[in-house]
Amino acid sequence: MIGQPFYVLDRIDSTNNYAMERVNTGHITPGTAWFAMEQTAGKGQRGKQWLSPPGENIMLTLALQPNGLPLSRQFMLSVAVALGAADFFAKYAGDETCIKWSNDIYWRDRKAGGILIENVLRGNTWQYAITGMGININQTKFPEHLPNPVSLRQITGKSWDAVELAKELCACLQPWLKQLHPAHYNELLATYKSRLFRLNEPGLYRIREEYFNAKIPRDGNQALDPVKDEYFQGIIRDVLPDGKLCLEKDGALLQFDFGEVEFVIAK
Repeated sequence: MIGQPFYVLDRIDSTNNYAMERVNTGHITPGTAWFAMEQTAGKGQRGKQWLSPPGENIMLTLALQPNGLPLSRQFMLSVAVALGAADFFAKYAGDETCIKWSNDIYWRDRKAGGILIENVLRGNTWQYAITGMGININQTKFPEHLPNPVSLRQITGKSWDAVELAKELCACLQPWLKQLHPAHYNELLATYKSRLFRLNEPGLYRIREEYFNAKIPRDGNQALDPVKDEYFQGIIRDVLPDGKLCLEKDGALLQFDFGEVEFVIAK
């Protein structure tokens, strides 16, 4: 069961680091959850920190064991976790909840949560997926450098018990994780895309240096000029089974890996 056992930790550097240590030093029951009241070095995507006032938000890591899911299909795990987290947040924030590629939880055009999955490999075996989730619950003041955060309290006007909500989050993940089987991949991906932020809508994007350095020219795509095309108007048309984002630009369909393109969102 997801979230059993469920541990509440007073103060640690990072729930993902803590979970990784537990997995590497002994047997851990798949589905074990660690919730931190305070993190001193919470981890986000691309090496960013996830900081939160003590006790206000969900800072949770699960030790998931993706039995039968090949590493080549790891994006399907990200899809399932994102769908469960979106279900959880929508339960309280409503149907304006969506998923921003690849696995951020958004409400309208504001970021409510993020997901970081770190893999534990033993030989050729995908032993665990250390799945960290940070979701804004009661926080109302955020650092100035964050462009577009939002919390459940700001949306609803209510205060919430973050620990109890974290347990509900675990329950929301359970049915989606059960669907991680080849027979359900297409359905999972279709549901994910139906809840995608900016799907088939024009938006502003910034292509990161990683794309220009390593991925031009890309088969089937026209080359981009780093000077002219760092920022461009595009339309999300698809997400591929390996997680690549397909953006339409001037009639051409461009594919981006994780970390190669940035959504530009006004404050």
